[in-house]
Order: sequence, then structure tokens, then C-alpha cells
Amino acid sequence: MIETNCSLKSFNSFAIEAKAEQLFHLKSRTQFPELLMYIKKARQLNKPILILGGGSNILFCEDFAGLVLKVELSGVEVIESETSYQLTVGAGENWHQLVTDCIEKGIDGLENLALIPGVVGAAPVQNIGAYGTEFKDACESVEYIDLESGDLHTLSAEQCLFGYRDSIFKTLAFKNVLITQVTLKLSKQWQPQSRYGALSNLESDEQITAKKIYQSVCQIRSEKLPDPSKLGNAGSFFKNPVVNKAIAEDLLSNHPAMPHYPQDNGDIKLAAGWLIDQSNLKGKQIGGASVHQLQALVLVNQGNATALDVVKLAGFVRDTVKQKFNVELQHEVRFIGAVGETNLSEVLKNV
Repeated sequence: MIETNCSLKSFNSFAIEAKAEQLFHLKSRTQFPELLMYIKKARQLNKPILILGGGSNILFCEDFAGLVLKVELSGVEVIESETSYQLTVGAGENWHQLVTDCIEKGIDGLENLALIPGVVGAAPVQNIGAYGTEFKDACESVEYIDLESGDLHTLSAEQCLFGYRDSIFKTLAFKNVLITQVTLKLSKQWQPQSRYGALSNLESDEQITAKKIYQSVCQIRSEKLPDPSKLGNAGSFFKNPVVNKAIAEDLLSNHPAMPHYPQDNGDIKLAAGWLIDQSNLKGKQIGGASVHQLQALVLVNQGNATALDVVKLAGFVRDTVKQKFNVELQHEVRFIGAVGETNLSEVLKNV
């Protein structure tokens, strides 16, 4: 099914108005031949192509002058063995609903990743993570379709080259692929991950369960993060910056209360939200966009924000933090221009 000159406002959690020249709804594998036909036509006309999942990590900076592929592939298959559960999940399934369903069925291991917005197919691209757990911890493999050849391929978790909010799917070599499904493997020998942040309060609970962690994560995220259905946003706007030990120690000498997390390679991860908060930016507003009053890491659409409002605010936040801490924030949210992915610096050049 394809639509023309279609509004994308309801397909991005920022609720920013933008239009797509063409929008294709991919609901079934039977549509692959049709999908490839539209892609071929778009390429013949030199039109850009964008793969869109839940739209929860995207800022449309302007109308998209090409073909948007809306991934809506569904289905969850569970295979149980003596030691684990294997889940094969369609890329269009809602991630949080998958986590919730697993908890209700006694399939533990995804609870720390509750209430992360978006669809399953986006999870490996970003290697989503929260509270000491990442997507890669549960991933067994990822299937994708090559949009050039139409061939289906499967990568093991190791081949996905997962990193912090990163994967092989962000590389140039994989720009022409669409993730169709993922396979997860969850051990029955469940071990709680409750050392991180507010979850550490559960450490003393002798009867700690995955469901308790799930409920705590949902409560924490609901209290900290605004509901996109009420206040448009894309969750954490900036990545937590990773700096070398010398820089971190210098910052700690002036800010001893600064949250910091040592990494395996000796670098130190800092909390972007804390840096923004300490820059007195909570509530800062430009046009219809503002820094959330409760969670400085989130930029929100107050109801009438334009993409330019969000871009200007993001630039102001980045520059203010840089001036105060000499740490440059990188945005986690994907910036989409008329012909494809761009970034904050490029967009600001044209403002």
C-alpha cells in the first residue's frame, strides 16, 4: 500500500509536521516484490529512500523528497528448550509490548529495557539499552533484506558489531538494507541486573524478580520521561558522552558530585542529562520546543514546535554545555533532511 504527499506527523513521536512524497506500508513478506518495485522506481528517478520504524528516535527537519518505507511486519514465535527461550520477532512489533508480553509469560531477561519506545527492528540499529542492559545481551541474530538484490540475509549477534548505541547497521555498507526480524535468546537461568541507578534500591530485596524490576523500570521511566502521546518528544535527545580518564578527573576536581561510569577500556562515561541540568537549561524554550522540566536529557514539543525550533534548541544546549564543561554532546536522535540523514551541525549551517 502506498500513499502520496502524506503527512508524517503521526509517524514520529516528536509530532513534528513533515510530508513524504511517497509512503509505503510494509505489513507482510508477500509485499517484498512490490516493495522492491517501488524502490527501483525511486532510484531510477534519483529519489531518496528512508526506512521508518516507530519514529521514536527521529526528527524530520523538513519534508522528505522521496520514498518512506514504514515497517509494520508483525509476529512473535517462541521456541522453548530446557535451558532457554528463543523468540523470533517481526521488525514492526512494538518493543515495549514485546517486553510486557514476555514478563507476563514468565520469559525473563528483557525487563530492564521496558518502556523504551519504538519497534523491534530499530532495536539492533541503535543497540538500545537502559539500566545496565543492552539489546546485544539478548540478541542471537538479525535478519534483513538487501534492498538492491532482494535477498534475505542473517547476521549473528557477533557479526552485528554492537557498540554503545551503535551497530553495523549504521555503517555505509548497510545503508541499503531493511531489518525484517530479530531472534532473541533468553536463558532460563535468569540473573537480575539491578545495580544501575535507581534500581539499586532493589538489591536488598531477597525476593527480587524480573517482574519487580520491570515494574520499577516502568515507574522510573514514567516519572522521568514525558509520554510522547501527551508531549511530543524522542526520548533521550543526546548520547551520554564518553571521555578519557584525564578529562574526567579534571572535571571531577571541580564537580566532585558529577555522575561518572568507568568503561572497560579506561574511558569514563558521563551523564549528559546531568551536564545539561548543571548548565541551568531545564525549562529553556525556543519557539515551541523546550528542555523538559524534570528530565534535562529530553527536548519536548510544547504543542506547536517546528523542526527549526527543536534544531535551534539542540544547538543552544550543545553549545552551552561545551562552554561550561568543554564536553561536546552528540545527538542520539536521528536528523532527517529532505534527501536523507543529516546532523545538527549541517542543519544549523543552513539556518
